[in-house]
Amino acid sequence: MNSGVVYAIGFCAQLLFSARMIVQWFSSEKAGRVLSPVLFWQISTVASFLLVVYGVLRKDIVIIAGQSINYCIYIRNLHYKGAWGRIPFVFRLLTIVFPFAALVWVGMSREFSFQEIVFNKDIPLALLAWGICGQAFFTLRFVYQWVHMEKNKSSQLPPGFWKMSIAGSAMILTYGVFRRDPVLVLGQLFGVVVYCRNIMLHRKEATRIAGKNHVPDKP
Repeated sequence: MNSGVVYAIGFCAQLLFSARMIVQWFSSEKAGRVLSPVLFWQISTVASFLLVVYGVLRKDIVIIAGQSINYCIYIRNLHYKGAWGRIPFVFRLLTIVFPFAALVWVGMSREFSFQEIVFNKDIPLALLAWGICGQAFFTLRFVYQWVHMEKNKSSQLPPGFWKMSIAGSAMILTYGVFRRDPVLVLGQLFGVVVYCRNIMLHRKEATRIAGKNHVPDKP
């Protein structure tokens, strides 16, 4: 496929990821605390869909593996938000079938074989290992969020999620620079700003709650 089309798919995915962060950021600023609006998860699902396609076309296992896991967690959050059931059945079916269909397509395609993707000669082994570690850590933030959500029965973005986001983003940014992948670089640069702001909002909210619960000493 034409490289321009491939990059266009990747940039569309990253634009959507940036859009979800703007939605989350503005919602949180308005409320004065960190929120995870339904639109955040809806946009995440569509963006993840596109980025998996981009990863397949780029033969990049780092992108494919990370987004496949996140994709499922986004859907789970929509379920907790009560928004999954409101999505038309056909779209829900396609959303669930897509990851499996993509894996089958990659496995059966001569052009995009698993061996070519996992052992891509264009990616040095050391860089591939670094990228996988970065993507794994970046993905673990949503696994952490998922565990937190299941425990509290509520879709939230806890402080640890944003701290893990910063660390994982730095690793993927490094990978993207050495990989010369503008899609990864631009996407991660914008995210860091929002991650830091959400940590500040969490601390502000914690201080407010602590002050509210503080009982002054009796004279």
